[in-house]
Formats: sequence, C-alpha cells, structure tokens
Amino acid sequence: MNADTIQFGALAYLHGVWIVVLVALFLGWTFRRRRQLLARFVQVEMLARMMGHVSAKKQRVKAVLLVSSLALLVLALMEPKFGYTWETVQRRGIDVMIAVDVSRSMLASDIAPSRLERAKMSMLTLLGMLDGDRVGLIAFAGKAFTLCPLTLDYGACKMFVGDLEPQAISRGGTRIGDAIRRAVDSFEGQEKKFRALILITDGEDHESDPIGAAELAKEKGVRIFCVGIGTTEGSPIHVADEQGGKTYLKDAEGKQVLSKLDETTLKKIALTTGGAYVHASATGLELDTIYRERISAMEEKELESTRQKRYEHRFQWPLGGAALLLIAEALMTDRRRTAPGAQMGGNGQ
Repeated sequence: MNADTIQFGALAYLHGVWIVVLVALFLGWTFRRRRQLLARFVQVEMLARMMGHVSAKKQRVKAVLLVSSLALLVLALMEPKFGYTWETVQRRGIDVMIAVDVSRSMLASDIAPSRLERAKMSMLTLLGMLDGDRVGLIAFAGKAFTLCPLTLDYGACKMFVGDLEPQAISRGGTRIGDAIRRAVDSFEGQEKKFRALILITDGEDHESDPIGAAELAKEKGVRIFCVGIGTTEGSPIHVADEQGGKTYLKDAEGKQVLSKLDETTLKKIALTTGGAYVHASATGLELDTIYRERISAMEEKELESTRQKRYEHRFQWPLGGAALLLIAEALMTDRRRTAPGAQMGGNGQ
C-alpha cells in the first residue's frame, strides 16, 4: 500500500515496538537460561524423564503467539486507517481583523512586561483558540499597515504577531481612525455582517477622527471590540538611549512623557458600532473572553467548501487479531500428547 491509501492517527505509539522486541528477547533468554540451569544440576537421563512431558515446540509457539499479540496491540494503538470516502466540508466562521497599536507609548510598563508584549501574548492565545474564523492583522502608529490579510493560516499570522515592534512603522504617533478605516477596507464582499475588529490601543489619538471612522465601520457592518491597555493615571515610556541602556522618553522641555489611557474615546468607538469595550487587566487583555462571549456569538457565514478524504478507521482488525492470539495462547497447553518412552515403559512392566 502507498502513503495515499494507509494513514496512522497516533504514530507516537510506534515506540511500543521496542516493548515487543524486549519481550521477545526476554522470552528467548528465559528458554536458554532454563535449559542451561537444568543441564548444570540434573543428569541427562533424569532431565529427559523430568522434561519428557513438556513440548519445547509448543512452548515456542506460545511465545510467538504472545509476542505477535503484543505487536498487533501496538498496531491497533497507532490507529491505522486505510480506504477512504470523499466528503464535502463546509467551513463557517467570522472575519476577524486585529488592529494593534505599535507606537512608542505601547512600551510603557504599567502592564508588565510592557503594553505591547502583553498584547502580543494575548493575541497568540487568541489565535490558538480560533477554529474556522478568518483572521487578519493590522499594525498602526502614525500610519496603519496590513501585515496579514484575512486568512485561515493561523501559523502565518502568529509569525507576524511575533515580529510586532515600534520600529515596524517609522512614523510616530497614534492614528486610531486610520487603523479603523484600513480594517474596514480589508473586509471583502458587500455583506454588512460577519465582521469584527479587535482594536488594541491605549487610546491616545492624534487627530485621525476615530469616531468618524467608527461611523464608517457601523455602515459597513463592522463591530469594533476595543481593548484599552494602560492606566488612566499614566506611565512613563521606556526607550533605549545612545548607549543601548534604558531611559525614559522626554518631551522638548526635558520632562518625562506620561502615556495615559483614553477610555472615553474607546468606549465611544465600541458603542457606535455595537461592540464592546474592555479594560486590559494586569494579567491579560481578556481577548479570549471577548472571543468566547461576544465574537463567537455573532452570525457566521460560509467561508469555503472543500472536498476532503475521510479515511476509515481499521484499528479493530489488529485489535481483534491480538485478542484471538491471546485466547489461543491461553488455551494452548505445552504438554506432549504422549511422553517419550511412555509406551516403552509400559511394555517393560
């Protein structure tokens, strides 16, 4: 059989072959060792009389049956599959864009280890939960860029998440409105549903009209779920100095810049589109909660239909064979039908 006609669902159990080999070697060693010990302490004539009723051939057959049953059990655990049928698989889900702020204010450490690093951790957790939903990624600061268009390839999206850094966008600032408009343009088709935008930012906007962008998103059927990251009291921003050490960002007057969370703007954006606002906690951004309780409850659309091979499970065959061999081994006796010399001894009486 070629690789297209046989599959295994649990190849990890292939290591069980070593158990089968060890059992076979142990049984072989046991047979030899027993004969050596008997030959050392018992005379040949007495040995023949003592072992005459035992069939060495039947003992070997019983050992083969035992080892073979173990081998079949290992094969059954590997879940062999062969023979298949074609079935149509319909994938349904929601289009989810994630827009994350990568401006320097996201380097603030009021949420450890930093706002941006915490956001990346939470996004990776979210991507691990998705099943059937298309996802895309937008990074924004003074500009907004689509790093990953809508896709079902979650692995590719994770790679882009890992590369998120403030240096990814040269223009400084935070233009939330631009990020929302970029996300709206990223959705395909004319449907005014099945669309969600997760906006992760500290809310400090620099004249990009985020509320106007939210109105546009509402017209296009995009619901925005805002995640406010940071504190309203503000936090200094760590940056690297000329020697590569850590220092704090300062303004033109030499004062430390404090990055403060603007919850008011983010709440207005969420309210405008029928989404929700969540304040990130010290332990996470609650993206998993947003997805489970809000986004996954949205109406889904059919994203694609594909034909896939469905292989038939055949573990029952080796499992049944192993059971039969074990029963045969248990029922089989290792005694000879007639002990050697029995008839000769009877004639001598």
